[in-house]
Amino acid sequence: MPTRRHLAAGGLASAVLLLAVSAGCGTVPDAQGSTGGASTPAGSSQPSNSSSPSPSATPTTPAVELSSNVDDGAKGVQVSTLVTAKASQGQLSKVAVDYTYTDTKGKAQEGTLKGSMNKAKTSWTAGDRLEPSGTYTMTVTGKNTAGDKSTQKTTFKTQQLALSDQVFPELYPLPGSKVGVGMPAVVRFDTPVTDRKSFEKNLHVTTVPKQTGSWHWYSNQEVHWRPKSYWKPGTKVSVEADVNGVPAGNGNYGQKSSKTNFTIGREFVMKVNLKSHYLTAYKDGKKVRSIPVTGGKPGWTTRSGTKLIMAKEYDKVMTNEQIGAEEEYSLKAAYAMRLTNSGEFLHSAPWSVGSQGRANVSHGCVGMSIADSRWLSEQTLIGDPVVTTGTNRGIEPGNGYSDWNASFKEYAKGSAL
Repeated sequence: MPTRRHLAAGGLASAVLLLAVSAGCGTVPDAQGSTGGASTPAGSSQPSNSSSPSPSATPTTPAVELSSNVDDGAKGVQVSTLVTAKASQGQLSKVAVDYTYTDTKGKAQEGTLKGSMNKAKTSWTAGDRLEPSGTYTMTVTGKNTAGDKSTQKTTFKTQQLALSDQVFPELYPLPGSKVGVGMPAVVRFDTPVTDRKSFEKNLHVTTVPKQTGSWHWYSNQEVHWRPKSYWKPGTKVSVEADVNGVPAGNGNYGQKSSKTNFTIGREFVMKVNLKSHYLTAYKDGKKVRSIPVTGGKPGWTTRSGTKLIMAKEYDKVMTNEQIGAEEEYSLKAAYAMRLTNSGEFLHSAPWSVGSQGRANVSHGCVGMSIADSRWLSEQTLIGDPVVTTGTNRGIEPGNGYSDWNASFKEYAKGSAL
């Protein structure tokens, strides 16, 4: 009996051990390494193998990514570059581009490059190109969707350019001018421009009221813009040569963008008939004066065509050396209005009063009495048309403001675009 009780006890212990081992083998650890049975309270409906993350496992928001089209530490960056900044995984908060450079007069300059941001605040573009031999520092700040800020700083240097490699524009008429209905917008460059397309893309004309027009290159250093027909009186014109940093060709670049604005005055047109020897002036389409004149004699024929008054001078001394004439003379014109680069004027000529209205006896200019020339000088504006007829000699393109001696279709062919 004792032996039998000992065996029963041993068998019971083995059964208990086996049950415990079986229970252990049937328990599956969850994602955190604990068993479902150990973590589930009694009476809970949650499955024992639940993988719900704990609060400490919440994912973080990615930082905003900032970038620029210029590398930090870059040297020799082309002045034609428009600096940009971009943000991904967030938005831009602020972009500041500070610079220092030495101008063409050897004076140190410093400032901040202005720019604009898109509506989404994911990109920023500079409003101007770069200056040569400059040091630029761009500081970009952005934030991610959670509002966490990041900052990136980029410093770079621009290419060096000799003064001879830089193209400076001059614009006419001068700001605030009132001019005649024929006056073109004129842009002149101190250095030849061979990449005309790049430059013309950055020449802008705005008119109020709007008038259709075109650019026309007379040379690599001069380009004009005229409307399809004479300007409407009262038109306000703004011209901008946004060429700073623009490639001009042959390793040259534009320097210093420039602007001008002018207003068109009343319509005043002069018609010179050198067969009848009279100049007739029209104001706003109405005849206001008829003036007897004399034109160029044989060998010195006055040019026919549409010319514009380029400048007004007083007590202008005219000599034979100025035009290469053999006969010697030195005469003073009290009132003189230049029409061509080659030396044609409307001017007072008291020495030829006897021929005025009868014959052509000048060296190419259109002469009249002092009284008539004074009146004409007082009435005219730079850019007023002088339409000359009656001779077989035409005006050469570019000899003065010759813009109106071609149809608009032909004129527009002079555009580089």
